[in-house]
Amino acid sequence: MSGDELGTSGTRRRTLFYALSAAACLVAVFNTVNVITIQHEEPSYGLAGPIVWEGTSWVTLMLFFWIAWIGYRVAPPWSRPRWRLLVHIPAALIFSLAHVSGFVLLRKLIYRLAGARYDFGSFWPHFSYEFRKDVLGYALFVAGCAMIEHLLRQQQLIETPGQTLTFDIRDGARLTRVRLEDVLAIASAGNYVEFVLKDGRRLLMRSPLSTLEGELTPRGFLRTHRSWLVNASRMTALKPEGSGDYSVELGTLKVPLSRRYPDALVRLRRPSGAAGAATSG
Repeated sequence: MSGDELGTSGTRRRTLFYALSAAACLVAVFNTVNVITIQHEEPSYGLAGPIVWEGTSWVTLMLFFWIAWIGYRVAPPWSRPRWRLLVHIPAALIFSLAHVSGFVLLRKLIYRLAGARYDFGSFWPHFSYEFRKDVLGYALFVAGCAMIEHLLRQQQLIETPGQTLTFDIRDGARLTRVRLEDVLAIASAGNYVEFVLKDGRRLLMRSPLSTLEGELTPRGFLRTHRSWLVNASRMTALKPEGSGDYSVELGTLKVPLSRRYPDALVRLRRPSGAAGAATSG
């Protein structure tokens, strides 16, 4: 959909790689600790059993990591409106069902090949126990993806001082490459978004505003209203409108700041949120 000199798609691929690698290492450590614990507390189980149990759990967690990744891409922690985060409820449930069903099937297969029988017991009571652990794991996976992507973007910014960030605005076959510093704000327009540039141009692109929010929040854009994203560095004034609402001025452009977005207000009030901006009220 878009691209810039920092390589948005490249950053996503690296985020997935590092997040998956980190998850594989951390889960492997926890599984190893579990094997040692079981071996100490229940030596009658031997070593093979705990290794199979924990190993199959590790394998299936890694096989279904993509569910947490899709959940993160659809609704990252900074998603607006906040109700979009509800997508993680069914995603976590599907993730846990896949994990538990997967390791049960693997264990049954391994035990059968060894001439034995694996009994998981009554599925739903045991699943309830596993689900509570999997919800925590799912949440850690999503949080890890967010942290890694943020760190990668910060690293790229540090490694490329003075580089002008660009964004490709696509409308059908037409592509217009603009500098992000020239974008004052982005407004929702039905199935499209409208980029308002400092030179007065208004360019349309077919995309949900929420998708651009996920891409541009790390670049200094803030969601101030259900229909608006603003470039915090271009703010020239911030004026109260009553009832907790504000008006964000970006030169001659005025954009609403709803009281439903208190985080944006806090960031815009910071000197770093809009360098050299004057704040009224």
